[in-house]
Amino acid sequence: MNNRFGIKDFVTIILLVVVLLAVLLSMVQKTRMELALDATRAKLSEIEQQTMQLQRIVEKGFSERPTVVMAPGAAAANAADRGTNDAWARPGVKIERWPAPAPAADPTKVPGFAIGGEFVELFEAQPAKLVPFISGDVYYTRVLDRVCEALATFDPKTLKLRGQLADGWQVDPDGLWVRAHISPRARFSDGTPVTSEDVRWTYVDYILNPLIEAERTRSTMDNLKEVKVIDELTVEFTFKEPLFTNAINALGNPILPKAYYSRFEPTQINQATGLMMGSGPFRFERLPAGPDDLDVQWTPGQDVVLVRNEAYWAEKPPLAGMRFKSIKDDLGRLVSYRNGEGSMMLPTSPQFNTVLKEEPDFEKTNYALKWVNMRCGYSFIAWQCGPRAGKELTPFADKRVRRAMTHLLDRERMIRDIWDGIGIVSKGPMNPESPASDPAVKPLDFDVEKGKALLAEAGWIDRNGDGILENEKGDKFEFEYTYATGGEISERLARFVKDSYAKAGIVMKTRPVDWSRYQELLKLRDFDAITLAWGNNAPESDPRQIWHSESIKEGGDNFIQWRNADADALIEKGRRTMDEAERMLVWREFEAVIADDQPYTFVRVAPWLRFVKRDFGNVNTYRTGLEPQEFFKTNSATAAPAPAGG
Repeated sequence: MNNRFGIKDFVTIILLVVVLLAVLLSMVQKTRMELALDATRAKLSEIEQQTMQLQRIVEKGFSERPTVVMAPGAAAANAADRGTNDAWARPGVKIERWPAPAPAADPTKVPGFAIGGEFVELFEAQPAKLVPFISGDVYYTRVLDRVCEALATFDPKTLKLRGQLADGWQVDPDGLWVRAHISPRARFSDGTPVTSEDVRWTYVDYILNPLIEAERTRSTMDNLKEVKVIDELTVEFTFKEPLFTNAINALGNPILPKAYYSRFEPTQINQATGLMMGSGPFRFERLPAGPDDLDVQWTPGQDVVLVRNEAYWAEKPPLAGMRFKSIKDDLGRLVSYRNGEGSMMLPTSPQFNTVLKEEPDFEKTNYALKWVNMRCGYSFIAWQCGPRAGKELTPFADKRVRRAMTHLLDRERMIRDIWDGIGIVSKGPMNPESPASDPAVKPLDFDVEKGKALLAEAGWIDRNGDGILENEKGDKFEFEYTYATGGEISERLARFVKDSYAKAGIVMKTRPVDWSRYQELLKLRDFDAITLAWGNNAPESDPRQIWHSESIKEGGDNFIQWRNADADALIEKGRRTMDEAERMLVWREFEAVIADDQPYTFVRVAPWLRFVKRDFGNVNTYRTGLEPQEFFKTNSATAAPAPAGG
């Protein structure tokens, strides 16, 4: 048979060639389009970075003005000279001026700077609520600091108050009023302006509203007399008497949008789990629009997801979003971090030491941060000094018993064995580095015999030879120790405390509960003893919130129901002492009263520990802690330099 090349074959070949050419042209066109898109993306990123830099230059040029003292009648002339309007200010009183918020360390100047990416923080426990002024734990605070802003905040490097929403303020030399001016640029995340009415409403109709469960903050507002709207951007706080806390109480609370929160009834706000809107650099990804939309709010068990607030009125953060995941188990949290499920975690002290000791290359891809800052607090065992849940008194109503409980614990060994030697023994509520702490006041010593003698003096002795202490009624010394579930440290601490007290004839029953229930137990005063830790949110705190007998009321933070007339008197005296040096002496007297009465067994003061992935840049340690809003996800894991102290 002869093979012939016919017209049909020729046409077939031509068609194949045409198809191949079309495919090739399509591939070339697609490649060109992809290259063009890549170039466009790179150009947009470059433009956005240049915009951020230009924004900072403009803000510095127009906002950073020196502090001035106003002479009576000179407001208009001074305003004309500086190009600003001082009509809001009281004549003759110094005006402190502030630029718009900006990163303490400019991320655009750090090698590897890029825009976008999500930062994932691993929480050690599950928060129960994320509602301003109603929630109160450290996890709520970490979210709140990203979403909401106050009139003022603490400078990360100097710890001095500096403007946030406020671009200026005046403080009465006699301490009876504070007047603040809001930046006209300030906006909430829904785009609405921040006004003086929002400030007034936040304080008067929200914090001070007895129908809102904001007892923690309300307890510090006992001296507030009035919040007055002067004009749309000017608000004035007046006080009943001069207190050293007046300025921070006026300027330091997050400001909420009245138009948003007034849509909800107080009961809806109290019962909400994820109702947080503010003017900060991030916002909740999902937020209820109103009472009929509450099913979209964040609820426990979900990741907390924040996205960059594109309506942010100051310098926008480089990160596109932040996520908070809760992993209660210490080992599970470290495994998740290693697997890339988290960008930052708080390691336990043994984890921190072990990882650095056994993995010499760990810090090539991770920051291992350890430093002391204003938020470093103290851990403690709180003794119920009043009736438990409104019923019977516990053994800890007796001061001698509380002192004995401290003497029976070897806290040096606890730090050595449980926390791998990281931290020091705590002696009281004052930071040992603060001038408010008296070096002459020492922690109670570990002395079993002294502890037993105090218990015997209080009527607790082994009356039947069974090795258990009894009182005169024959009741055994038994108590319940409440602690949060999930952490290896908590379990080890509970075992150590139980064994220590057992040797002295005390029966301790453990009560592990989920962290989300802690707030409820504290409000109900439903515990014998409970372990917790207090952190700080200011260089100097008002002890009234935790220690004054007035803070027992309405579920306040004196949840141990401790009453001490000397402590109350010293708290009131210290609050009214405006001279800082004199006030520190009052706080030293107060510290001595606490040390003597032992309402808590103060366990440990510790530095902050953090592991952070090194593919995030501009990670700096500051005196305020960390500033995640200035982090960025780098183009290369090796681009970011090691963090520097602030």
